[in-house]
Amino acid sequence: MIKSLTVTNPKGETLKLELANPDPSGLIVQKIEGLGPPKANINTTEMATLDGSLFASSRATNRNIVINLAFLFAPTIEDARQKTYKFFPIKKPITIEIETDNRQAAITGYVESNTPDIFSQSESTQISLVCPDPYFYEIGGSEKVYTKVQPNFEFPFSNESLTENLIEFGIITEDPRAILHYIGDVDTGTLITIHALTAPGDVTLYNVDTRKSFKIFDDRIKTITGASFGAGDDILISTIKGEKYVRLLRDGVETNIISAIDLSSDWFQLSNGINTFSFVTEEEEANIAVTFTYKNAFGGI
Repeated sequence: MIKSLTVTNPKGETLKLELANPDPSGLIVQKIEGLGPPKANINTTEMATLDGSLFASSRATNRNIVINLAFLFAPTIEDARQKTYKFFPIKKPITIEIETDNRQAAITGYVESNTPDIFSQSESTQISLVCPDPYFYEIGGSEKVYTKVQPNFEFPFSNESLTENLIEFGIITEDPRAILHYIGDVDTGTLITIHALTAPGDVTLYNVDTRKSFKIFDDRIKTITGASFGAGDDILISTIKGEKYVRLLRDGVETNIISAIDLSSDWFQLSNGINTFSFVTEEEEANIAVTFTYKNAFGGI
């Protein structure tokens, strides 16, 4: 069950519309259409010698969300109507956050129309949004950090004895794997941050499930930036559709290093369920920390 609809306009101002308590907003949510899975375009190719056709490709279309609102005295009907002009400005992008009994997700769309019925006895309006990215994304996001050195425990302690056995606070794993449990129902990209604790040389990430890889050559980084990938540096890899990039962050400055990757590298996408990744460094004793940051994506509310 949908509990509320929160709108954020281009200025960052928010308006929460509670379906069970419309008085604070002065707007009654009568109906919302377009919250289910988007329509898909299925492309096929006909063959002269075959019945039917052959599948070629498929893609999800834009999402169209239509919201019907009725006006309350807030303090007047005209004030309520003009409030919709402020939070649903035509041609501008707005973000809508939907809260249900078990999910909070948001989507960004452009206001196609805001059509009030001004001369009706019970004034209302119909607002149409076009969402180029048809998917809803969880609020906040998820993060998974992995490093070869796994801590055993930690607390304030001095372990400087020269005669007694030292206490082991961490171990170096031989099977560096990151396991992500992705609960979204739509494949999505991720932001991968590789932080060098020591100079690693070439770095290769593997998707264990698909057997595909993403490799970065250290000598190419040196050619581009003048120095190798070293301790304290970060490599940022975005595999998010429409926002793909590879950058080196050094001393607060970002540099485009997309030409440093292997041309056969795969732009990893997360799929519903368990996603397993591993990494290998050219320098076997090197240590890096790999962070996966992502948002679960949903086809509908």
